[in-house]
Amino acid sequence: MPRGDDVATGRVAASVVYDLVLAGDRVLVDGGFAPAEIGVRDGRIARVAGRGMRLEGGRRVRLADDEVLIPGLVDTHVHVNEPGRTEWEGFASATRAAAAGGVTTIVDMPLNSIPPTTSVAALEAKRAAARGRVVVDVGFWGGIVPGNGADLLALADAGVFGFKCFLVDSGVPEFPPVSADELERAMAVLAGAGSGSGSGARSRPGADPGSGLADAPLVIVHAEDPTVIDAAPHAHGRAYADFLASRPDAAEGAAVAAVIEAARRTGARVHILHLSSADALDAIARARADGVRLTVETCPHYLALTAGEVPDGGTAYKCCPPIRGAANRDALWQGLRAGVIDAVVSDHSPAPAAMKLAGGGDFAEAWGGIASLQLGLPVVWTEARRRGIGLEQVVEWMGTAPARLVGLAGKGAIAEGADADLVIVAPDEAFTVDAAALHHRHPITPYDGRALVGAVRATYLGGVPVALAGAADPVGPAVGAVPRGRLLRRARSEGGPGDVA
Repeated sequence: MPRGDDVATGRVAASVVYDLVLAGDRVLVDGGFAPAEIGVRDGRIARVAGRGMRLEGGRRVRLADDEVLIPGLVDTHVHVNEPGRTEWEGFASATRAAAAGGVTTIVDMPLNSIPPTTSVAALEAKRAAARGRVVVDVGFWGGIVPGNGADLLALADAGVFGFKCFLVDSGVPEFPPVSADELERAMAVLAGAGSGSGSGARSRPGADPGSGLADAPLVIVHAEDPTVIDAAPHAHGRAYADFLASRPDAAEGAAVAAVIEAARRTGARVHILHLSSADALDAIARARADGVRLTVETCPHYLALTAGEVPDGGTAYKCCPPIRGAANRDALWQGLRAGVIDAVVSDHSPAPAAMKLAGGGDFAEAWGGIASLQLGLPVVWTEARRRGIGLEQVVEWMGTAPARLVGLAGKGAIAEGADADLVIVAPDEAFTVDAAALHHRHPITPYDGRALVGAVRATYLGGVPVALAGAADPVGPAVGAVPRGRLLRRARSEGGPGDVA
């Protein structure tokens, strides 16, 4: 909890109009930090006032001098893996880790759960598994796999936030990749599914590729070309250089080019997932200038880590596409600053130690995925600060932009009418990562022992602090973490998501 004065009044005067008031000298409003007081009523921000207004509330929190108030972050790329593979993660542990890291909304990927979210029945199974177990708000992606074209519009009507597909092997047999032709057919179906949009619709040149958020569902793509990867060397062993050679930049470049052309032909809204290769940035920028409806994300591990620091056998660092060299990392930062990359999300993809450390550090055998949901903000902020980038820009990339991407109008900003999802952060507080103390299920992360800055001291969901005290049992909810999170569905019109809990 914050170190400033935190006073709960036992007898509230009749003039009190807010459930909670948070006051501080550095509150992130309208893209900048300034003194402000935030009045919360019924789970929403009812008032944003200047310093000295002394808003009255049943509870008043004054931030300490070293603290700032930011909106809750939105992570649109999280693998929760429940139902079916709850031993990998699960809604209870994943959402607890999210809250501990200042993330108040996640959107869950359609794999590696069993069943994958490729039909309405599977979506309902996932919602049933999540209901009553989440401490932050949760939405869901649908999936595109061979043979489920007839399920796409029904899934869209059921409220998924869009549809994920792989162009290359996903790693799990129940979520196979699609061919370029299958992807384009799905794009054409979904491009015509939005209000006021039709197959072949185009944005005007230079338009915001994230505009029209209530129209066609988003198609999100793991963009690596299988032909390029099949032709690359695939050596077993502990050397990271060999693994890196097996997932070359050219695989991303070829796949991104194919996705761009399919989007150009169909008018679909398309999003490139976890971009690791900066070589694709020029093609992305040109496509967007042409009016292709294209957005792009990258991840903390591509912005903070480099191939040169991955030790032999260090399979905690394995992910697909892979962590590349230092010059590539710098170019990704340039892409962010130039606006070619829109958002930074975790791609949190944990696995048990037997999988993540399989083969005694053999990169060909170990599971590929980085566990980082709780650490995304300090990882990115530590590197951004080193590069002279302000915390307000980091919040834009990790909160405001992901919310805008999926049409969560009430998320990612401190503004009147928005959800009162708020985070108190000490941006200058230094700490060393202890994997064993993190809230995700398995204590494996490449950031173990890494020195970071930016400590999350309190997280509020709908104006109520998220309690994180206590430990989890192997498959149960956290002791002390009250599951108040909502299950969200994609809005079919402006006005924000619905609550399906």
